[in-house]
This record gives sequence, C-alpha cells and structure tokens, in this order.
Amino acid sequence: MNDNTPPPQVWPTLRARDARALIRFLVDAFGFEETVVYGDGDIVHHAQLSWPPGGGIMLGSAGQPGAEDPWPLQPGAFGAYVVTDDPDGLFARAKAAGAEVTTELHETDYGSRDFAVRDPEGNRWSFGTYRGEPRKG
Repeated sequence: MNDNTPPPQVWPTLRARDARALIRFLVDAFGFEETVVYGDGDIVHHAQLSWPPGGGIMLGSAGQPGAEDPWPLQPGAFGAYVVTDDPDGLFARAKAAGAEVTTELHETDYGSRDFAVRDPEGNRWSFGTYRGEPRKG
C-alpha cells in the first residue's frame, strides 16, 4: 500500500489458543507483517497483521472456557484465501516453516496458481494468484 491507498474495510478475525506463537508463525511462514500487538504476558487482547500487498487480519487469544466471551470464535475454525504474486516462493516458505500442506501447488481451471495449508492452530489458508472478478459498475 502507499499513502494514497485507502485502508482495508473488511478485517477477517480469528482466535488462537497460543496467539503469540500463531503470530510468529504467520509472520515467518507466510510473510504477514506484525503491525501491532496488545496484550499481557501470554494473552493477546488484539493484534493486527498486515498483508504486504494490502489488507490484513486481526487476532487475539481465545477466551477461557466458561468465561463470558463477547467474540466466541473457536481456535482453528478460520479459513481465508490470500492473493499472492509469488505462490511458488510462498509455498516453499510455508513448507519450510512447518505449515501442513492440505493441497499441493497446482494450476486451477480458472487460471490461478494455488495451494492450501493449515497453521499450527488448525486454521486453513489458501494462497493463489486469483484476484477475483472485476466489480460491475
């Protein structure tokens, strides 16, 4: 993004049993950038990870069992498709960092080069070159 690019208006969110470890994994394996992390000790109240070409995710520690939780997302239940210009390089990086490959690198029938992995929390990540269809307008 540059200074003229508007900030993203949709922020996918997820929860983690070990949010600090997941943040390190997402930075090391996929190349997210740690923008901000607020928390105490092992607990992450809020973190923002930016995707270098634009957009990002927010995450935090899962609530304690039985505790009142205003955002009760279950760890490992998240899934996202992320656009990348270098699926081959990212696939190698993710594998080297220990991501569990669920779909090998392949060409799709709609012209994308994709792969899919799971992070240590069980979340599913699909990466590819498909940017979506242009908006009608």
